[in-house]
Amino acid sequence: MEVSLFEAQELACWRAERPAFDCVSFAIDRGDALLLKGANGAGKSSLLRVLAGLLPRAAGRLLWDGADALADLPAHGARLRYLGHQDALKPSLSAAENLAFYARLHGGEVGEALEALHLGALADLPARVLSSGQKRRLALARLALGRAPLWLLDEPSVGLDAASVETLGPLFARHRAAGGMVIAATHLPLPLPDARELRL
Repeated sequence: MEVSLFEAQELACWRAERPAFDCVSFAIDRGDALLLKGANGAGKSSLLRVLAGLLPRAAGRLLWDGADALADLPAHGARLRYLGHQDALKPSLSAAENLAFYARLHGGEVGEALEALHLGALADLPARVLSSGQKRRLALARLALGRAPLWLLDEPSVGLDAASVETLGPLFARHRAAGGMVIAATHLPLPLPDARELRL
């Protein structure tokens, strides 16, 4: 029997003594993309945090290549990149310096990551002077650093104009072509052709 690389089996999560979601199951493999859809408060962000090992699950299993994905949390953290609602940038550091911090952790070339999101001309500007859309693109540029097979993205296009959303297409395509996987919570279309949808 063929085993998917990443699989959720009847996951459930409680937040503030209320169910955030219940009985969520899916399986994805190398090159796949999965879009999490649902109304505000449906549990999309909570699900991403459970998948990243940042929130405890109330029930269910999370498997990586058939084994418990969360048995070794540092190992699980090393195989994913999680991008939440916050851009997590140091305002006083330049765009390049912000990425250099993550490059020391994960590897990768800062210049290439900036160019991937069309930020090369802003490399030396402090993050505090960037527009909200530019800050979001800088946060997304972290995905281009190093190699992690699983990307967990919470509303990655928030604050981006249509042209900026389109710049994500090549980034996603390269990741998937190399065997990477994308799970994204979104209300808006993303350049992820043939992505499957999971509605919460």
